[in-house]
Amino acid sequence: MGGKTLSALSRITKGIGATALCIALTACSGGGLFGFGGSTQADATRQAVRTRGAESVAVNRYLWAASIDVLNFLPIQSVDPFTGVIVMGFGTPPGGNRSYRATVYITDPALDARSLNVALQSRSGAVPAETQRAIEDAILSRARQLRIGDGAL
Repeated sequence: MGGKTLSALSRITKGIGATALCIALTACSGGGLFGFGGSTQADATRQAVRTRGAESVAVNRYLWAASIDVLNFLPIQSVDPFTGVIVMGFGTPPGGNRSYRATVYITDPALDARSLNVALQSRSGAVPAETQRAIEDAILSRARQLRIGDGAL
């Protein structure tokens, strides 16, 4: 090979190496998997998602749709139907004065409370367990309505 070809290959190889290094450093940053910081429950749930790795989870379509319906006041930041994760940014519920963000984890194909986990957070930190439970109950109720509407009973 000529000198120009080796020089071009060397530049390409260095560029690929630099790109790989940037990606690796970005992945190791302290922002967390979903950008949440400091929430113990969210950290535990993120760790469970990490340990599953690239494993796909069968996601209940009614829970998925109901989560988006009930939390429609929150902007969707990312979704991953293969792991059952919906990440939503900050938004204020209608008639409310407090801003929330949520990460929804659907871990099973069953339309069951055990299949749903919602990590809810306000700008000031943790949210009362009753509020989180009320959101999960609203999602489960809406999912049942959707299933009945489909005639899937």
